[in-house]
Amino acid sequence: MTEQQNQAGIQPDSRRWGVLFLLFISLAVNLLDRQVLAVLAPVIREELHLTASQYSYIVTAFLIGLTLAQVPSGMLLDRIGTRIGLPILMLWWSAANAAHAAARTLAHLIGCRFLLGVGECGNYSAGVKVISQWFPQKERALAGGIFNGGSVIGAFVAPYLIVKIMQAYGWRAAFLLPSLIGLIWIVPWLMGYRDRTTGSSGIAGQPQPHVPLGPLLRMREVWGVVCIRAFAGPVQHFYWYWLPEYLKHDRNFTLEMIGRYAGIPFLFAGLGNLAGGWFSGRLIGKGVSVDTARKLSFTLCGLMAALSMLVPVAPDEVTALILICMATFALGAGTANHIGLLTDMFSPQVMGRITGLSGMMEGCVNIVLTLATGALVDRYGYLPVFIVAGCMPVFAFSSIRTLVRRVRPL
Repeated sequence: MTEQQNQAGIQPDSRRWGVLFLLFISLAVNLLDRQVLAVLAPVIREELHLTASQYSYIVTAFLIGLTLAQVPSGMLLDRIGTRIGLPILMLWWSAANAAHAAARTLAHLIGCRFLLGVGECGNYSAGVKVISQWFPQKERALAGGIFNGGSVIGAFVAPYLIVKIMQAYGWRAAFLLPSLIGLIWIVPWLMGYRDRTTGSSGIAGQPQPHVPLGPLLRMREVWGVVCIRAFAGPVQHFYWYWLPEYLKHDRNFTLEMIGRYAGIPFLFAGLGNLAGGWFSGRLIGKGVSVDTARKLSFTLCGLMAALSMLVPVAPDEVTALILICMATFALGAGTANHIGLLTDMFSPQVMGRITGLSGMMEGCVNIVLTLATGALVDRYGYLPVFIVAGCMPVFAFSSIRTLVRRVRPL
């Protein structure tokens, strides 16, 4: 074992890559489920006569469910483990997603989205927890990037797949197939995965002492990692839920063009996941301190993500898409390093609560910004929205210097 693996307390196990593949698929299904509404929003809005503000209420219902269940789902995963906890969440959100097919009114969609959010919130926490148990420190940002790449693949294939299903069978059928895939995923996970328990030292097999949430809330470093997700995550959500709408109404894309091109920025986000994890891991492997590697990565990500402020004034559709792709690439790279940062600083037995807390705060910011987006788009268009989307990652990624200050195990 290398010195860094000793420091991380993780015994290398070749099965970790198979586990990571299953996590990757779980997050791809997660994003595929939540993207169905975003891709079909122009069609559903027209059929149900919904305004942009009303559409924002539907998205907000999802975010409220996502926010309220973050800490409880993290505590569930810390208590019963991810082998059982993650399939429970997958079963819940698959059923909630399928229920959208029966929706007939705005109220129906709001209810379905709320239940979907309650189920989907724990997938990220489960993935980070598993990575902290199975991967040595040098590999964690890359593993986090690969894991989060599942969200990108889900978002990338969603427009094409969902449009094809909608054209063949109607928009209601497009909610059913992703739900079926989620149910199928549960089988190999239960058959092939076993939790690795780690103690306070991070060494497999040792007992896990209970750590109360209260002392964690008094730590400046906890709020530093929370702020990174709370202010960068909502920008990713903005692209997931509003990009098809923006392309249709401001760039005059047809539904077929949305199916063909709307997934490209998410492909670049996936490349950012891999590049961000590889970059910081490469620096650490060459002897650069973890603290320096994370800070440099976050700084570069923030500067690149700020380019999204130029999207509304881009002279043509191609330039606008290029700027969006650069921003999503940077956000993906930042997410990979955020996962690495969490595992750098916190032990596995508190990981569910830390990620749950960061997800809850992200959800609170998301709710406010989603409602504001609907109102701003109805009144002023997308210009002020993209300006905010460019500023928020800069603020988020600067938290590593202002609040975390020094990356070290706590």
